[in-house]
Amino acid sequence: MLQTILLVLHVIVAISLIVFILLQQGRGATTGAAFGSGASSTVFGARGSASFLSRTTSILAIVFFANCLLLAFLGAQRTAPSSVLEHLSGDSAPLSVGGDAPPVPATAPAAGDTPPTPPADKGAADMPDIPPAKTSP
Repeated sequence: MLQTILLVLHVIVAISLIVFILLQQGRGATTGAAFGSGASSTVFGARGSASFLSRTTSILAIVFFANCLLLAFLGAQRTAPSSVLEHLSGDSAPLSVGGDAPPVPATAPAAGDTPPTPPADKGAADMPDIPPAKTSP
């Protein structure tokens, strides 16, 4: 439950961090305002929105990184098996798809139980013959 809440908070903080970064003006925007082409924004005070946006961005970045660490810590604390092999090591019966698979032997097969290897020239016999090249007189 806590991990779900932190994950939702993580997404909200990430989206708001993107929005606040995109709202900030670039360094070249202040030079245009110095020559009279821009209007000062008085919504955020006399200093403009730079201090408010930069302070909010830094707070959101701190919350984002702290939330990343918390999510990583909670993700590492899972005790349930996370791989198929860990699931199989706890079970004593082998898994089968159709239900009619033969049981897996507990020991390795003996030396005489291995299937014979195919002859070495077997692969060459499967290949079709190459027709002879035609020569012109």
